[in-house]
Amino acid sequence: MKKIAILGSTGSIGRNTLAVISRFPRHFKVVGLSANSSISALISQARRFRPRSLCVGDPRSASRIKRELGGTVKVFSGASGLRELASQVEADMIVLAISGSAAALPLLEAVRRGRSVALANKESLVMAGEIIMRETQRYNAQILPIDSEQSAIWQCLAGNCRKSLSRIYITASGGPLRKMPASSFKGLTADVILKHPKWKMGSKISVDSATLMNKGFEVIEARWLFNIGAENIKVLIHPEVVIHSMCEFRDGSIIAQMASCDMKLPIQYALSFPRRLQSIVRPVDFLKIRNLTFLKPDTGTFPCLNLAYEADREGGLAPCVLNASNEEAVNAFLSGRISFDRIPYIVEKALSRKHNKKGPDLKEILDADDWARNEARRLMS
Repeated sequence: MKKIAILGSTGSIGRNTLAVISRFPRHFKVVGLSANSSISALISQARRFRPRSLCVGDPRSASRIKRELGGTVKVFSGASGLRELASQVEADMIVLAISGSAAALPLLEAVRRGRSVALANKESLVMAGEIIMRETQRYNAQILPIDSEQSAIWQCLAGNCRKSLSRIYITASGGPLRKMPASSFKGLTADVILKHPKWKMGSKISVDSATLMNKGFEVIEARWLFNIGAENIKVLIHPEVVIHSMCEFRDGSIIAQMASCDMKLPIQYALSFPRRLQSIVRPVDFLKIRNLTFLKPDTGTFPCLNLAYEADREGGLAPCVLNASNEEAVNAFLSGRISFDRIPYIVEKALSRKHNKKGPDLKEILDADDWARNEARRLMS
């Protein structure tokens, strides 16, 4: 039985992870959960799964949890609490389902303890991929991707020599705006953006999907996870979302991973690896698939994808600035402070104004993260 700690248990990935664990109680046991502000949901999860440790964002919420659950559970709080939960000795695997750059330090903490990390967070590898992968090798840790596209690549590479890999294709549905002209973007509300045609996701990743920034992040993430240059990672618009990624090898062979659009499948694969447990997801019905369509991304309408490629080419602090400025812009859009079309403008301006440095250390990355957020706020004001 694997002991699992879930950081971000009340979000979409966290809830799906608990659904998988519920289906296989003989294989998995929850030993830790965390949430930022969804305290009632966290308490409900704790009563059902009975973990030994919890973490919340606010110390006052920690006091409430202790009152309601009694003294049988250890409760941490804040950023230091997340790192503590990520490093607890009794967890065999950490599921990192926190959105945004807040996941970077808990990920590093888990890696430095030699943990297996089931990673659903893109932003940490975008901002500090070189450091995280170096520490993963140094401490003999393991990162198992939960993101459907990265999981697909991982599965396609199984049993194949990495040196034979020549190209990766990451697919994208195109999001809710695929057929919409850019001239209409300014007036779009969050309600429209959050209605993804295929996936049920959190608010931030739904906006990133609509701008195609999410695919840009996945390119940078795959570059670090699979040690391949971003120039050899291509994005294809695939509206049917049956193929999640493909790997092309130097002999011309292409292996594709196909599955239904349900995050429980890649989550289950990561949790049970190297085994495959009985699926709780409905399989693909090939008789209902009329077409498999592939289109080139429209980077004129959706410039964020090119911004991600450019940030990766520049390297150094640029990917961190890309991520932080985008995170601030997306939050501003969701709160109604800016229009949707301003997101790529803010990111591009922040990237153009930051003095870059090659090979930054962690402090320099965190400083650049702060600078980019402040610059994005200044641009928005």
